[in-house]
Order: sequence, then structure tokens, then C-alpha cells
Amino acid sequence: MPSIRPESGRFATYLARAADALDAHLEEHPGDAMRRFSDWDPELKGELPEFGSGTDAAIERLLQVVLPNGPRMSHPGFWGWITTGPTTVGAVAAAVASVAGPQRYLMTAFNRVEELSLEWLAGLCGLDEHMKGVYSSGGSTANLIALGAARQWAYTRKGIDPAAAGVTGNPTAIYTSTEVHHTIHRSAGVLGLGRRSVRLVPTDDRHRMRADLLAEMLERDASEGVMPVAVVAAAGTTNTGAIDPLREVGELAHRFGAWFHIDGAYGLPGILDPGITHLYDGLELADSVIVDPHKWLGAPVGVAATFVRDRSLLFHAFMQEPADYLEGAFVEEPESSLDSMGIPYQDFGVELSSPSRGVIVWAILTELGREGMAARIIEDNGFARRVADHARREPSLELLTEPVLSICCFRHVAPPGSDPDEFNQRLLRRLLRETDFMPSSTLVDGRFAIRPCFINVRTTAAHVDGFMDAVLRIGADLTSELHP
Repeated sequence: MPSIRPESGRFATYLARAADALDAHLEEHPGDAMRRFSDWDPELKGELPEFGSGTDAAIERLLQVVLPNGPRMSHPGFWGWITTGPTTVGAVAAAVASVAGPQRYLMTAFNRVEELSLEWLAGLCGLDEHMKGVYSSGGSTANLIALGAARQWAYTRKGIDPAAAGVTGNPTAIYTSTEVHHTIHRSAGVLGLGRRSVRLVPTDDRHRMRADLLAEMLERDASEGVMPVAVVAAAGTTNTGAIDPLREVGELAHRFGAWFHIDGAYGLPGILDPGITHLYDGLELADSVIVDPHKWLGAPVGVAATFVRDRSLLFHAFMQEPADYLEGAFVEEPESSLDSMGIPYQDFGVELSSPSRGVIVWAILTELGREGMAARIIEDNGFARRVADHARREPSLELLTEPVLSICCFRHVAPPGSDPDEFNQRLLRRLLRETDFMPSSTLVDGRFAIRPCFINVRTTAAHVDGFMDAVLRIGADLTSELHP
């Protein structure tokens, strides 16, 4: 029977094997896992083994069966949604933290780096020094935390503690645009405000929230006794990368007594691109902001940050009740790392157990610095503009949105008599099955669009040009099939 205790002194051996396998995986890019489904799926079926196979066999199975058959998010041609494979330093930092700092609390270097990295990240993204943060698992949770602070703030002003007494009183509303990410609705539901409390404001021809219509909604609801909990603007929408008019929206939020939240999960680091920095005017009006380092910074998936102007609101909204096993466990003047929890992140969000995410962000920013991050973002935004230039030059392509950040929405012109949406859906399916280019799709003003989003650090201009050549080739093939 294999030992039930981990062997000491073997990390180097096994991590080296895993590192070699990962390097080979990134170099060789084994292709889509579904094409080999019949090979690996039977290997992963079966009952829980009565007796384990031991460390060597378990790691060998991991590297031979699971590793080669995952999603291809680290491939340089992956531009679907807003996700990517991690960079080397982020992945290494995550591995180190998982063993040496598996929790973010206690008075250790990992707790200290958690706060330092939040300070660095806030400064990188143009937030002022009063904005304090907390990490969580992703934009969904980060928005939930921010709107939890907004709820706490709004009800406390009415003399109600919603975290203790629940949500009571007048009807409430959260205002955001029709381009909002669906996590805002989910947050409203989880927080007891109700999905139906989310008011959707139409957008302009650049898919930005219309401040004039927001003002009308706020005026009407105020006259009907509706309490405005929050106004949510986007600094980079998921669909097109649009940036709402932050100053106009923020000033309206404050005029009507609402919390001003900015969802910058994807686009907040775009402020580092001098060509579009002006679009972030009004950022300083925000009461809360979120950003996901597992997007543009290249951190492993599961790293998001919420920043608020008053972190005590997070404490009141999310603090834990007293626990016997913790009360009396700590002292005011610590002499041991176990004498204090350190900065109490467990009371600033919904997680008690939480990995040390800050060390990942710290390592990435230590590697690149401000200038390195700016260069990466400028290049990625340039890739979106490169696609747009192709679309403008080619008569068979149609540009659906002018890129703002690193997303470009376009499509192929369908032959006469063909449905453009159906034609482009077929083109995208063939692109995904026949090539190594993996964009996603969306709807732009009701029209089906091919939507590459460039945040992949492994992408080059040659990949972008090859992608556009593939779109033209497949589009020509489909046109010939429909009109031989």
C-alpha cells in the first residue's frame, strides 16, 4: 500500500517533471481535446479505487491523460471571451503560494504582500491612495462584494443595518447599461435587492451608457420613492470593450445619492494606454471599482480585486460572527506569526478560506513594472486595431465596432440571398474546428459578430494576420459552396 503521508524532499522531482510536461504542452499545442475524446474519456472513467496507485503513478496519469486534454487557453490563438492562460511568473507564484502560503491570513510575508500588491494594483490602475481592496475569486464575486458595500452604505444612511436586520423598507434600484455583465443581476439577487431592481439604461451608437436616459430614470424613480442603491458603469464592457462616460455617470450617481461603482474587471488596466487614458476621466468619483488580474495581467484564473473608498463598509457588510475557536486565540502585541490574523481580509468579503492571491499579483508586477504592463496593453489594443484595419481594407469584411480596448467585432459579408448571421455562425464553427484560431462571438446591435479579444501574452502580430487570412479563406470557401 502506498504511504498515506506525503514524501518529504520530492517536490523538486515532481515539479520538474510537471514543468517539463508544461513546457512541452505550450510548445507543441496538442490541439482540441474533443478530437481525442474517445482516447482520454475512457481513461477518466471508473470507480473510486480501493487502494491508491501512489505518487508516481498519480502524477504520471495527471501529466499523460489530463494535462494534454484541457482547454487551449494558453495557445497564442486563443482570444475567446476574456480569459487566457497564465504567464510563467504568475503560475510559479501560485504554485509557491499553494504550498508555502496556502492561506492569506496570519502575520507572515504572504499577508503583507496581499496588502502591498493591492496598493500596487490600485496605483497601476489610476486609483487614489484612499481606495483599499480585497481579493476574491473573480469578477462575479468582486462585483458582489462591491454591491454589498453599496447596500450597506445605502441602508445605513436610512438607519438600517441590512447585514444584521435584512433588507427592508422602500423599493430599491441599481442602474446600469444594457451592455452590463450579468453578474450585476446575480449580485442583486444574492444580496436580497432582487434581480428586478436592476434598471437597464440604453446605450448610444458606441455602446456606452446614455447619461441623459440615466438621469430620466433617476428622476422618475426619485419621484416614486425608489431608493437608488448604486449606479454601475463599465470601464470596458465584455461584448465590445466600450467605456461608459464615467464622469457624467458618476456625477449623476452622486447627485441622486447613489453609490457609484465601476466594473473594470476587464478594461480598467486600459488606462495605461496613453491613446485612451482620457476615456477614464471621472474614475476618481468611484466609491468602488473592480479589476481582474486573471484577465489582462495574466494571473492564473481565480484572482479578482474589489476596491472601495471606505473598507469599514466591507467589514460591516461581511464580518463573521464570533467563533469559539478563534476568540482569545490572538494578542494585541504579536510576537509569533500565530498571534494575529494580520489584516482581516476574511471580514472584507465572503471567503474565510482563501489562497494567497496577492503574491501572484505582486510577482507579476515585480516582473513587469508599470512600463511593462503598459507595453503589453498598448500592443494588445493595437492587435484589435490591426483586425479593424483588415476589415476596412477587405470588401468581403464588415467592421461592426471601432475598437476601444483590445476587442474588435466584425464579420464576413454573406453572399446575396444568404442570412448573414447564419453564414458567420458557420464560418466561426469551421474556424474553430479547422484552425488554431479561437475567437468567440457576440451580438452587436442584434447582428452576429466574430469577436476576438486580445489579452493573450503569447499572441503576436503574425497570429493576428494569420487569423484574418483564415477568415477570408473560409469565407470564400463558404461563398463558393453557396454560389458555385
